[in-house]
Order: sequence, then C-alpha cells, then structure tokens
Amino acid sequence: MHHPTLRRGFAAIAAAAAFTLFQPVASRAADVQWDVSLPWGPTEFHSTNAQKFAEEVKAVTGGAVEMTIHTGGALGIKANESLRAVEDGAVPMAEYAAFQNVGEIPLLGVESIPFLISDYNDLAALMKIVRPVWEAELQKRGQKVLYVVPWPSQNFFTKTPVATLDDLKGVRMRTYDRVTADMVTRLGMVALQMNNPDIVPALASGKLDAVMTSGTTAVAQKYWEFLKHAYNTNHMWASNLMVVNLDEWNRLDPKQQKVIEATAHKLEPQFWEISKAEHAKRMDELRANGMTVEPASDALKTAMRQATASMEGEFVTANPAAAPLLDAYHKAVGH
Repeated sequence: MHHPTLRRGFAAIAAAAAFTLFQPVASRAADVQWDVSLPWGPTEFHSTNAQKFAEEVKAVTGGAVEMTIHTGGALGIKANESLRAVEDGAVPMAEYAAFQNVGEIPLLGVESIPFLISDYNDLAALMKIVRPVWEAELQKRGQKVLYVVPWPSQNFFTKTPVATLDDLKGVRMRTYDRVTADMVTRLGMVALQMNNPDIVPALASGKLDAVMTSGTTAVAQKYWEFLKHAYNTNHMWASNLMVVNLDEWNRLDPKQQKVIEATAHKLEPQFWEISKAEHAKRMDELRANGMTVEPASDALKTAMRQATASMEGEFVTANPAAAPLLDAYHKAVGH
C-alpha cells in the first residue's frame, strides 16, 4: 500500500553538514519533517505520549527533526496497515499495536495468548525476552523501534450483565486479531475483528454487541452511549510500538540518532507509569457516566481459562520460534 501524498519533502542535507556536530538552535528550520500515523484519538494516552515525544525530539535536535502527529487514522492508514505502510515508505513513522500486525509478523501476537500475563511485572519480563526478537524482525521490514508502551488491563464491555459464560453465548464481540478471535469463538461468542475507528459505527448500527478493549479506549469513544456493563477480565495484554522507517532514520547524522534514542529511552518508563495509572482513572470515568463497572466473576474467569487453556501450545505449534521465548518467560516469572 503506497500513499505518496503522505510523504513530506525532506530538505536534502549536504554531505558536509550531515555529520557535523549537532548544535541545538531553537530557531533553526527543520531539516527533517516526519509525519507520524496513529489510529487512536487525540485524547488517548498513547497519542499524548507521542506528542510529548515529538516535542522533546524537536527540542533535543534544536528543531532539526520535527515530527507531526496525526491521530485518529487521519492519514488514511488503518492500525493493521501501519507496519506495511512504514515498510513501504508511505509514511515515515507510525505507532501501532503489535497484535494488530500479526498478519505481517506472527510473533507480534504473543501477548494475546489468553492469561499468559498477569500484570505489568509479568509483561516487563516478557518484553525483555521478546522485544529483541521483535526489533530484529522489524529491522528486516525496514523499520526501527524507538519505544514500546503497553495498554492498561483489558475488559469486556457489554450491553447486558455477564455472570457466567452462558451469558456470552452468541454475543457479537469485537476482537483484535486471530488469537483473540479464536479465544472469543471458544467462549461461544461471534468474533468480529475490527480496528478502533470502526467500533463506534458498528455499535451504532447494531452490528456489534460487545467490545474487548481498555478503559482508555472505552472513555475516548464514549461506550456508555451503547454499552452498560464493564468487566475487568485481564485476559490478555497489548503493547504499542513507535517505529520509524530505516531509510528515514539513516538520513539523520549519528549525533541526532543518539539524542533521539536517548529521548525515547528516557520517556519509555514514564509512559509505562502513565499506562499503569490509566485503568483506575478511566474506570472511574465510566462509572461517572453511568456504566456498571465490576471485576469479572470467578465463575466466568475460571470458565475462560479452561476454554482457552490449550491456546499457548497451539500458538507455539503455529509459531515454533515462540517456544524458547515462552520457556524463558515462564522460567523468569515462575509459572
């Protein structure tokens, strides 16, 4: 997929200047201007994180590198098209959820294995193991990972109360990817895989009965207008990757690359802390807007675990490269 109109012109940097010592000069015109595609709305924390990153990159490069954040799929690139769009050079940068691009790199779906990860500590342990593999695979696809930041705990948002698995039979549930679609099908629901911008129209038209996502997205899209109940199922985790096209990255001189990498390294832990605070904050907002918010019942979670217990093994069978990664993860977290 190519979007030639999306690409900004890049002022050619003369060879003699490309490797000069970087001097931050606030009034300097940008040598490099990068459009950044995000599918989420402007108020969601991944979008505000990206804006923060752009501001700091501009500051540390003295205005030489300028990133323009385009939220809500404004550049016409869907979440599951983002990896390919960056690879093809249709857009210089993008942030996308790993699981939404498993069609390109199946190992990006490892976080979606049901109940593999219990909390942020488990997720951090998994990231230490899988991130280098993700980065190597994405480098083969012409892109560099700058930072990785997770979404908060996941939930089921429904029209009617859910106490047991029977209450979900036949419910048309929005899913993320093939792994979550498989999970939902095993639970007796009808899986409808769709990207973020398509959810509200599907709810409004009656095509969709329920949504799995974070409280962040539920608030941003005002799910209380369509759905009345929220259950924290914590059934999977999901992380976003901020990436840049390697050809564009290599336009920078080494000093610019170094300060941008340092900025990403500095901000990533801060962005994780923002993610950790998001769940409780957004659940309070959902309650304030009339939604009933409660933990998933023990009966429901037990049934969900039983119905999906074989999925990790099946993921490994389909993706043998995942076996040593998951073995190392289980050893690291002790389960």
